[in-house]
Amino acid sequence: MSDPHDPQPSASGEAAHAPLIEHLIELRSRLLRATVVVLVVFAALYGFSNQIYLYVAEPLMALLPPGSQMIATEVASPFLAPFKLTLVVALFLAIPAVLYQAWAFIAPGLYENEKALALPLLASSILLFYAGAAFAYYVVFPLLFQFFTTTGPENVAIMTDINQYLNFVLKLFFAFGVAFEIPIATFLLIWTGATSVEVLSKKRPYIVIACFVVGMLLTPPDVISQSLLAIPMWLLFEVGILAARAFKRRRPASDDEASQQQAP
Repeated sequence: MSDPHDPQPSASGEAAHAPLIEHLIELRSRLLRATVVVLVVFAALYGFSNQIYLYVAEPLMALLPPGSQMIATEVASPFLAPFKLTLVVALFLAIPAVLYQAWAFIAPGLYENEKALALPLLASSILLFYAGAAFAYYVVFPLLFQFFTTTGPENVAIMTDINQYLNFVLKLFFAFGVAFEIPIATFLLIWTGATSVEVLSKKRPYIVIACFVVGMLLTPPDVISQSLLAIPMWLLFEVGILAARAFKRRRPASDDEASQQQAP
């Protein structure tokens, strides 16, 4: 019989928990580094917080009648609105560094072929999110605010609250940024085997309807903004289908080359 006072079981238990503790320490280190990057960018931008807000408000301000201006209905809004926007912009600009920390944490557990595919997907997802936000600012906002400022009654003065405007545009920035990730999501679904190009192609009519439903839920209740989100979502879905089809054609060739290299 084994001695109940034998320290060997506890030692083995400590050895089993050691990798978990190391991973938690590594995760904490990566999170702290990402947080420091965001705070450094925020500190650099804070002195320009009012200018940043005016730049984001320009699509609406350019369409207001002469002499009109935005208002603040809450006491702290003149400070909190630019502060919140600057913090969001800092996170927005620090996304590459934040995702790099995430990549550095998970990369050691990936195979070489997974690393070769994951890194381009990570870079593409960053660029697509930026492209979605830029599309919202330069294309959607002018059309949307032009519609809103010209359809109201003539005797109604347009005086938008700065905090309400900020919440509105941040919602659209996030919606379009996420919507532009559709090619990545489509590619990953096909690459992991969750679905196939043929299945998604057959379900195209349902996906188009789903795009308009999502556009209805994430944008204001008007046809213009819904269409400006739904149509790019559908086109980006088609881009994901084309990328997955091209990868599928290329993959058998790479598999044959790998098998030939392994053959004696």
